Amino acid sequence: MKSRRTFIQKTMLAGAGISILPNLTFGNATKKSKINVGLIGVGLRGTNHLNNLLQRDDVNVTAICDIDQARINLNLDNMDKGGFKKPEVFGKDENDYKNLLALEDLDAVIIATPWLWHTRMAKDAMLAGKYTGLEVSAANTMEECWDLVNTHEQTGTHLMILENVNYRRDVMAVLNMVKQNVFGEMMHFRCGYQHDLRFVKLNDGKSAYGKGVEFGDKGISEAKWRTQHSLLRNADVYPTHGVGPIAAMTDINRGNRFVSLTSHATKSRGLHNYIVENGGEDHPNAKLQFKMGDVITSTIETSQGETIIVTHDTSLPRPYSLGFRVQGTKGLWEVDGDRIYVEGVSEPHQWDDSDAWLKKYDHPLWVKYGEHATGAGHGGMDFFVIHSFVESVKLQIAPPMDVYDAAAWSAVTPLSELSIENNGAPQDFPDFTRGLWVKRKPYEWIKDTY
Repeated sequence: MKSRRTFIQKTMLAGAGISILPNLTFGNATKKSKINVGLIGVGLRGTNHLNNLLQRDDVNVTAICDIDQARINLNLDNMDKGGFKKPEVFGKDENDYKNLLALEDLDAVIIATPWLWHTRMAKDAMLAGKYTGLEVSAANTMEECWDLVNTHEQTGTHLMILENVNYRRDVMAVLNMVKQNVFGEMMHFRCGYQHDLRFVKLNDGKSAYGKGVEFGDKGISEAKWRTQHSLLRNADVYPTHGVGPIAAMTDINRGNRFVSLTSHATKSRGLHNYIVENGGEDHPNAKLQFKMGDVITSTIETSQGETIIVTHDTSLPRPYSLGFRVQGTKGLWEVDGDRIYVEGVSEPHQWDDSDAWLKKYDHPLWVKYGEHATGAGHGGMDFFVIHSFVESVKLQIAPPMDVYDAAAWSAVTPLSELSIENNGAPQDFPDFTRGLWVKRKPYEWIKDTY
């Protein structure tokens, strides 16, 4: 912790998020030396963000908000033990976050609440003039996607979608390879969110780990709200962990864009079987019919002729994988099996182990700053996403993953739902940039630009 804090002190003018900011500036170009940040939502994810912010000497955490008093008490206690000034506290009801946003000296806010609150809180934050960091997914409906874009354009206030997988070390190394044309012209991608979340969706906090069968009012943590989506929606409700990194590799909204999507869903069995196995056939939840298919597969086409297969798979037993595949005219990378093939370099028809390739093309940010990301969460990538957010706020410039990205990536959810309802019928992606994707320049992912 100490080394990371020292690192921030010494590198405030050459931030670790440097290579992924666009050459596009709005408002004041004078860099602030210190900013005041508030957090709306200090559950597990919000607490992680809070802890990373507290490691920085260029941030004051001046306000926190949560309707769960236990989470407020936990974080106040940790801040007190760490010698930090007590922040203003909000959370008397579901709308008390608006009083946090009314604080005049607050520069930015990070929102890490249940999904249904993301867009409405982000809109209010932008209307209040607060630079907004929004957890994934950013929106649930197409209307919400447009609400985010319209509010940004109305207010000029920036929003950054806090997609941490864009900063994963192997993902950034492969991004480096894509930008250096190692795989040739890009053709096809696979990605998704494949993660056994049965113990997250069904957890009462009383049973043994992974054996709870409750959700909603009787559930704890994400089981209070996340599982309801599985009960009522048949859609890819969590697409951005996979789609975000692929969008960066294909310059979506910056010379390329998503054009159309088709989706299909399997039947739903995983959560029901889990309830029966751990709660019995007579448990009330065993009578429920979960609407969300256990495996949802979507295919996206881009304006440049690439295809992207996106998979959502969270209710069946399986190891974790985001299932990345990055394929071009000269070779490809597949994360499952950790293998790479590059024509003319690899043995013909033989996979290379990815370690040597990923080490050779390790992204400059990870080479230079990786040791300082230790302990930041999710293998260090949380350090980079927060750092990039903070530096964007300090400079008051457009973030690396902006409101147009938030809308385009999140639109997979309502489009997949509509396609599934219509037997896999193709759905057109809106152009959230209103035509500006044609001339928006790709981000400089390698060169330091802070």
